Amino acid sequence: MKEKLKRMAAESAAELVQDGDVVGLGTGSTARHVLMVLQERVKREKLRITGIPTSSDTRILAAKLGLELGTLEEHPELDIAIDGADQLTERLELIKGGGGALFREKVVACCAKRFVVVADESKLCERLSMPVPVEVLPFAWKPVELALRRAGALEVRLRTGSGKAGPVLTDNGNYILDVDFGRIEQPERLEAEIAKIVGVVECGIFCPALVSEVHLGTRDGVRVLRRPAGGGNRKI
Repeated sequence: MKEKLKRMAAESAAELVQDGDVVGLGTGSTARHVLMVLQERVKREKLRITGIPTSSDTRILAAKLGLELGTLEEHPELDIAIDGADQLTERLELIKGGGGALFREKVVACCAKRFVVVADESKLCERLSMPVPVEVLPFAWKPVELALRRAGALEVRLRTGSGKAGPVLTDNGNYILDVDFGRIEQPERLEAEIAKIVGVVECGIFCPALVSEVHLGTRDGVRVLRRPAGGGNRKI
C-alpha cells in the first residue's frame, strides 16, 4: 500500500513538469517513483527535460532510465525540483536526509523556482520529531557533536552503514550526524542554530519558505498542501 501511495504522489507532482523544463531530481524511495513517471512521460509525450540529480544514486538511476542530465554549472536556475521527505507537517516543515543527500537536495531546492515535495501519508506528523541529519566536515565532527549537545541535542549518532566499515560518506566526502532533539517546536530557529556551528555543512531541516507545495499520497487520493499564499490545501 505504501508504494502505491508514493506512486500516486509522484504521478501528481510529475504532472507539473513541462516540456523544456530543467528539473531537480531528488533522492530516496519516493523520488525514485518520480524518475520512473518522468521516464514514462518522456516516452509517451516526447517530453524534453533536463534533470539535475541530487546524488550519485539518482544520477545512476536517471541515466539507466535514459533521462537527459545536466549540472548546476550548466543550469544554475531550475524550473522545478521534486523530492521526497522523511517527515513533514501541515505547516510544510520538513526533515530530509535519510538518504544522505541533504546538502545537495537543499542546494537544488534553493535553485528551483518551484520546490515540490512528494510523500505518502505516513510521513505526515503534528510536529517534527525524528533525528535531524547534519552533514559535517570529517575534521570537525567531534567538536560539532559537542556543540550540538550544548544546543539541546538528546543524542548524537555518527551514521555508519552496511557493506563498509566506518562512517557513511556523503557524495561530498563528509560525515553525517543523526541528531535527536526530541519534539521540535521551532524548526526554523533550530535550523539557524545548527547553521552557526563551525564545521557544519548543512542540516536536514527544510523550512516552509523553501517549499512550494507537498503532494501527499493518501488512501483518499492525493492531498496537495500549500503555503497559505498559494491558496491553501486541496484534494485531487
